[in-house]
Amino acid sequence: MVKTYLLSIFLLLLFKSTFAQQQNKTLIITGKVLTVEGLPASGLLVTIKDSKYIAYTQNDGSFKIPSTAGNKQLIIKSGISSLEQNIEVNANQLVILTITLKEKAYELKEVVVTAQYGPQSIKNSVYNVRTISAEKIRLRAATNVQQVLNTELGFRFNNDLTLGTTDVELMGMSGRNIKILLDGVPMVDRSDSRESLNQIDINTVERIEIVEGPVSVVYGTDALAGVINIITKNAGKSLLNISARVQEETAGNEYEALSGAGLHNQNIGVSWQNKGWSALAGFSHNAFGGWNLAEKTATLDEVNAITNRWKPKEQFLGNTKIGYRNNNFNIWYRLDGLKETIDTRLGINPNNYKGKLQTYTTKRYTHQIQSEYRFSKQVELTVVAGYTDLQRATRSVIHDYTTNTEQLTTDAGEQDVAKFNGTSARITVQYFANKMISIQPGFEYNRDAASGQRIKGTPVINDYAFFASSEIRPTESINIRPGVRFIKNSVYDAPAVIPSLNTKFGLTKNFDLRLSYARGFRAPALRELYYDFFDASHSIRGNENLKAEQSHSFNTSLVWAGIQKDDMQFRSTATGFYNLFTNRIDYGMDPTNSSITTLINVSRYKTIGGTLDNTFILKNLQASLGVSYIGRYNNLLINEVALDVPEFMWAPEINGNVIYNFPKINGSVSLFYKYTGNRPGYQLATVDGVQTARVVKIGAFSWADLMLNKNVCKYFTINAGVKNLFDVTQLTNTSTSSGGAHSSGGASVPYSYGRSYVLGLLFNWNKN
Repeated sequence: MVKTYLLSIFLLLLFKSTFAQQQNKTLIITGKVLTVEGLPASGLLVTIKDSKYIAYTQNDGSFKIPSTAGNKQLIIKSGISSLEQNIEVNANQLVILTITLKEKAYELKEVVVTAQYGPQSIKNSVYNVRTISAEKIRLRAATNVQQVLNTELGFRFNNDLTLGTTDVELMGMSGRNIKILLDGVPMVDRSDSRESLNQIDINTVERIEIVEGPVSVVYGTDALAGVINIITKNAGKSLLNISARVQEETAGNEYEALSGAGLHNQNIGVSWQNKGWSALAGFSHNAFGGWNLAEKTATLDEVNAITNRWKPKEQFLGNTKIGYRNNNFNIWYRLDGLKETIDTRLGINPNNYKGKLQTYTTKRYTHQIQSEYRFSKQVELTVVAGYTDLQRATRSVIHDYTTNTEQLTTDAGEQDVAKFNGTSARITVQYFANKMISIQPGFEYNRDAASGQRIKGTPVINDYAFFASSEIRPTESINIRPGVRFIKNSVYDAPAVIPSLNTKFGLTKNFDLRLSYARGFRAPALRELYYDFFDASHSIRGNENLKAEQSHSFNTSLVWAGIQKDDMQFRSTATGFYNLFTNRIDYGMDPTNSSITTLINVSRYKTIGGTLDNTFILKNLQASLGVSYIGRYNNLLINEVALDVPEFMWAPEINGNVIYNFPKINGSVSLFYKYTGNRPGYQLATVDGVQTARVVKIGAFSWADLMLNKNVCKYFTINAGVKNLFDVTQLTNTSTSSGGAHSSGGASVPYSYGRSYVLGLLFNWNKN
């Protein structure tokens, strides 16, 4: 009896030990995730609740994730929502799952984050958001963000060949009224233009999100016209990825292989991810040899005779990103570095063979750290912090071509280092009370500082803001989002309260209507307040008494998603907007000295317009066609009210894109087109002793890029094509002066260096 009892205890202990070992043994769950149409859903996060294990779905929707035995809860995150499924993991039976998501494929792909409480489908966003994907950027063989945006509706670009920079305009409003974000962190700019837009490595961009209209409640100053959010790539789905890119491009008919004339771009990147940890690093080199330059031995008069002269530019860009994520926590740090040099030759003196050379050198370092933590299904915390250090140095020398020696010049403004730095921190809490109500309170701090020879003192601006918004969904088809922002600024009288109200109504299954009103504001920049620039051709003085710009903005959009089938989709979006500005900041005459240009607050400014954008997808064909008509306020009405001139000056735009894929040969052909109509304006003129207004115009033009892409072997892709098919270089201009602080007047506006030919090679290798 005793022996039988002891044997029973031994067998029981052995069974428990074996069962415990089986319970703790690491097993493998395999599965596949499909969309509601039955298509593979790639790039989704797969986790097991209360486990350290994570995985990502591959291109065919499959995944493998380790697990111990027992009852488990598998979580699939699509970026829009989470799908949870209970499973039984048994050591004696391999778990093979097929999971179908609730979202459709087109909803799954178009996930947006700008001004949202969290990632969600573009259809459900209360804002009308435009997206440009990494695939579209790749097909364009773009080397900077401007090349991606220049065929988008509502965008115009202005080139300052004196400084070698480019500014952007959106929906009739200038660059200062547009907020440029890198992963949600504001970019710091030195000048009036948004030159930072082309100081971002295009090879790191995952997608671009554009929100039109004021988003000042969420993002504060500058977001009057809208927000351009450049979202960078993550480490990806593979364990290890290595990519490289080489691209050569002519500048008009000028080209030298690998260096010198033309455009030369090289990039290399590597990324890694494993068990929630991820890291990536990249480096790019962009070189532009200039265009239409005078000979090195050209005299000053010969140099000045060239009206469309593009300066040589070289960029070195580096970036790194490291992060960790699990089911409820995500944190990452990113560093972006830039060194940019722009060279200028000002001609030689034929009597002594000496000539002036200038170099503008920009160094930019952008740090950012972001984190999200989910306390529960109802409460999430998001923290975003960024710091940018920006320096732009001007170095001028007299070069002696007979002895090949140089000597620094002593003229005013020709030796200078302007330093700008910006710090931003934003904390938000997302509270999802129930299906009907969500609340997001937040706090934001911004600090801007500057110093330099042309900056008065070492000014610092501190800005503190508390903001809050709520999403109210009385029904599934109605979303109401009121918001408010309270501001305290250390330098200027900021508007005490900035309100907004955004609404979305699902009229039918296929019709969505959005209506919104928002107050916007733009703080005077440090440069506008404290920057003085006096040299032989400039007399500019800052104005410390500037007020903040303010605006009332009304926006509406109607979206019809009439066809959403497996092999066919059609979507049409109509938008309208009206903006009224007060205290708009612009250049004007110093009231104490008519020979000096300064910054002033213009009493009123308006923009009005609308767009119609259509997208059609049929199997391997993707096509879009859009039109916009934008009116800008006539500034002459401010001071010359007696003149009989129209209130608005209207300009049309038409764009169209066609992409056709050839699956059998792994290739595609793409055409991107935009027509930009005449841009009218009015100038004062005196005819027979009577002051009147005359119409002036910047001429219309068409821009088109034609690109071919072909996969060769397993890891290589060739892209080739023609940019600027219509060979646009200068735009006609009947104005006697363009009116800017850096303008020189003249009969033409420089726009491009002409038709260019592109050939590039991409390499991409993955280890799963």
